[in-house]
Amino acid sequence: MERRSRLALFSLLYILSVLLAFSLGRYSIDMVTLVKILLSKVFPIVPTWTREEETIVFLLRLPRIALSSLIGGGLALSGLLLQSVFKNPLVSQDVLGSGEASAFGASLALLFGLPYLMVSVLAFLFGILSIVLVTLIARFVKGEGKISLILSGIIISSLSSSLVSFVKLVADTDETLPEITYFLMGSLSSYREGDILFIFVITLVVGIVSILLSWQYNLLALKEEEAISIGVNVRLLRVSAIFSSTLLTSAAVSISGQIGWVGLVIPHFARLIAGRDTRHLVPLSILLGATFLTFVDTLSRTLTSVEIPIGILTSFVGAPVFLYLIVKRGRYYEA
Repeated sequence: MERRSRLALFSLLYILSVLLAFSLGRYSIDMVTLVKILLSKVFPIVPTWTREEETIVFLLRLPRIALSSLIGGGLALSGLLLQSVFKNPLVSQDVLGSGEASAFGASLALLFGLPYLMVSVLAFLFGILSIVLVTLIARFVKGEGKISLILSGIIISSLSSSLVSFVKLVADTDETLPEITYFLMGSLSSYREGDILFIFVITLVVGIVSILLSWQYNLLALKEEEAISIGVNVRLLRVSAIFSSTLLTSAAVSISGQIGWVGLVIPHFARLIAGRDTRHLVPLSILLGATFLTFVDTLSRTLTSVEIPIGILTSFVGAPVFLYLIVKRGRYYEA
């Protein structure tokens, strides 16, 4: 399948997932009415729907769909970038500890009862701080560069996880502890209007940079000497990919909490569809990630009377799918 045909097909799939997300919920809206409501912002259509239905579409479901799309696409791209850097398809966006560090920042803010804005700010800043610490520690770890980074990431991730556990231990069990626990499960139910603009800017900038550099990311599969010999600054390329991945992960966690498996599973699907060329994988991974998380968020809102944290559902879906992929595809995924 040609690249354009492939993108068109999965763009259609994304649109269908968005329409489904708009339509389903505690207050269902039939598809014809939904399309009329959406088109009414562009064309002069005589209203045949209630004001409540229009409010649900534009004020309740549109922000959730925008967030799920941006966060899903960002996490998928984050995982893909790190898999390219480490030449290993088993790497996810959490390998360098940014996810756990962001979770600690958010937990700390919740422990001290800081405003929601500070929860997001501290989560994002701690995620960025983690990559600085990982880089500094890696300089003192003996061994090849990528191995040093992974080992440093394990250290930061383990330390952050321990600190989160300590925060939960000392938190008030009646109010603060449930709030921290729910946040760490991952959810899109709590957000501010500014969150959408924040994650949109970061995803857009990183996405554009990744597309522009995607042909160079292909060269990371070569030996470092070979890549350098054809004029590629391998170290700068790795740093840009790692920093971009950290930005995406930290931004996502600061808004939605921890959502696992997206950055690990979605790039695998992209490779099954488009092969190993990063020029094709970058836009396809973003599209598939957006589609996947939009669909899962719809399930989280509609499966039961109480909203299920989205992080739980991504694990339920991601774990068996990933097991199937590694069992069925075998050596196809070896670095």
